[in-house]
Amino acid sequence: MYNDLFTIGNITVHGYGLMIGIGIIAAYLMTEHLAKKKAMDPDPVFSLLIFGVLGGIAGAKILYWITIFDEIIRDPAILWHSLTDGFVVYGGIIGGILAGYAVCRIKKISFWDYLDCATPSIALAQGFGRIGCFLAGCCYGMETDSWCAITFTNSQFAPNHVPLVPTQIFSSVFDFAHFVLLYVITRRSKVPGFTSSLYLIIYGVGRFVIEFFRGDLIRGSVGALSTSQFISIFIVAFGVVLMVKKLRDSKRDQIAQENTRDEEEKVENVKENH
Repeated sequence: MYNDLFTIGNITVHGYGLMIGIGIIAAYLMTEHLAKKKAMDPDPVFSLLIFGVLGGIAGAKILYWITIFDEIIRDPAILWHSLTDGFVVYGGIIGGILAGYAVCRIKKISFWDYLDCATPSIALAQGFGRIGCFLAGCCYGMETDSWCAITFTNSQFAPNHVPLVPTQIFSSVFDFAHFVLLYVITRRSKVPGFTSSLYLIIYGVGRFVIEFFRGDLIRGSVGALSTSQFISIFIVAFGVVLMVKKLRDSKRDQIAQENTRDEEEKVENVKENH
C-alpha cells in the first residue's frame, strides 16, 4: 500500500499518522460520550486523553527498546535513530493505563469507572491504527499462498512483491468488533472494572493468536513465543484475576447495601410501632 497519501506544498500526509490521528480523536469523542451516558463528569476525559497518549507513546517506545536491548548494547546510537519508529502496542497499553491512573489519583476521580469508559475507545483507536499499519506496510504477516494474501509493492517495512498474510486487516476487524462488544457491555455493566478486565482478556487472546501469522520477526522472542505472545499470557491471567475480584467486590457491596436497607427498614418499623 501507499503510506504517502498526498502532498500539499512541503507537507506530506502519511496514512499511518492520519489513521493514528483519527483513532485518537475517535477515542476521545467515544470516551466522552460513554462518560455522559453513565452520568459521569466528562471534563477529566481530555486530560486523560493527553496524558494517556503521552504515557502510551513512552511505554510503547520503552518496551520496543527492551526487545532490542542486545542491539542497543552493541550500538547505543540506535536509541537516537529509532525515536520515530519502532513501537510495541503492549507497552503503549501499559504506559497509557499507568498515566491515566496517575491523572485519576491527582484529580481524585474513580480510576475504574473512567477506565471502563476508555477501554472501548482504546479498541476503537487500535482498529484505526491497524489500518495505518496496513497503509505503511508495518506489522506485516508471514508469506502465504492463500487466496486472501496481500502483496505490497511500495512499502518501506514489508517485503515487496511477496504474498503475505494480511495481519493488519485481520487485527483491524478484530479491534472494531472488540470495540462494539465492549461498548455494549460498558453501557449495561454496573461493575466497576469489569469492562477493563474483559478488554485485557479478549485483546490478550486475540493478540496471542494473530502473532502466529506475523512475519516481522524483529519484534523479539522469548523461547518459542514472540515477545507479545509472552506478555499476552500475563495480560490474560491478570484480566481473569481482575474480573473475578471485581465481580466478588460488587457482590459483597450489593450484599452490604441489602443488609443496610434491611436494618433501615427494621428501624422504621420499630418507630412506626411506637
